[in-house]
Amino acid sequence: MDTIRTEEVTFASDGLELAGTLRVPDAADGSAVVLTGPFTGVQEQVTGLYADRLARQGLITLAFDHRGFGRSAGRRGHEDTQGKLADLRSAVGLLQERPEVAADRIGVVGICLGGGYAVSAAATDPRLRAVAGIAGAYNSPAWFAADPSGYRAALRGFLDSYDDFLPAVAPDHGEAAMGGDEPWDYYGTSRSAAKSWENRVTRGSLHSLMTFDALGRAALLAETPLLIVHGRQDDYCSPELAARMHAETPGDKEIVWLDAQKHIDLYDAEPYVTQAVEATTVFLRRTLRAGAATAVPAAG
Repeated sequence: MDTIRTEEVTFASDGLELAGTLRVPDAADGSAVVLTGPFTGVQEQVTGLYADRLARQGLITLAFDHRGFGRSAGRRGHEDTQGKLADLRSAVGLLQERPEVAADRIGVVGICLGGGYAVSAAATDPRLRAVAGIAGAYNSPAWFAADPSGYRAALRGFLDSYDDFLPAVAPDHGEAAMGGDEPWDYYGTSRSAAKSWENRVTRGSLHSLMTFDALGRAALLAETPLLIVHGRQDDYCSPELAARMHAETPGDKEIVWLDAQKHIDLYDAEPYVTQAVEATTVFLRRTLRAGAATAVPAAG
């Protein structure tokens, strides 16, 4: 098995210091990806797992904590959609400065909510040459607002208590930002154990989620290859929105449906993680190498 060198890195985004882990495999050919992950997630959880698995496939990977979460600076426990996109731009800048990375062979991989951030980042940052979403949340305010009065009432409630905290997850269907048994089965158990993760988030974060438009970025991906990997059954990140994201993207695109029964199956359960990693690896090898402006010899 190829050796993977890991390096703890820091970089600045809007004056905030962010913490990440760079993984560089011996077989690296310069192709690299930055990863972004689930709501409230930290790099020791889902993004770290995928960063390690993709590095074992020969890709340089950067998993990091977004502002306000994990070991990064910023307002604790607050989901800042524009701030997260700024974080991704800064992460791309870090990769471009690394001697191991070919500056024209950088992609982005997003899991869960990170899928929405990944497509938004790729749509607005031409330095990103490919994007993959795994169990992605391709949020659409118009889709959420199918019940306009309910949607606006929810937004008003979040604004009225914007700075208040609530649990990210809770057992027995207690009040939480991510309600129900499934989020608790991951975040409330040893499956997600990470010292830097906190079980709290601002109510204003939910306003950010419900007004974040990832689906609307589809038309901007005409020149950026897109891969969507999604479970056929997913009660938390809509398969319908995943299908629409694929359908409304005009350029090079692929969609892979997995027979997962739960959203969190794609967080850490087999065979789904392996299936997602394999599909993503094939896609990134094709698109990042094809998209390179200059040839970089492949290892081996």
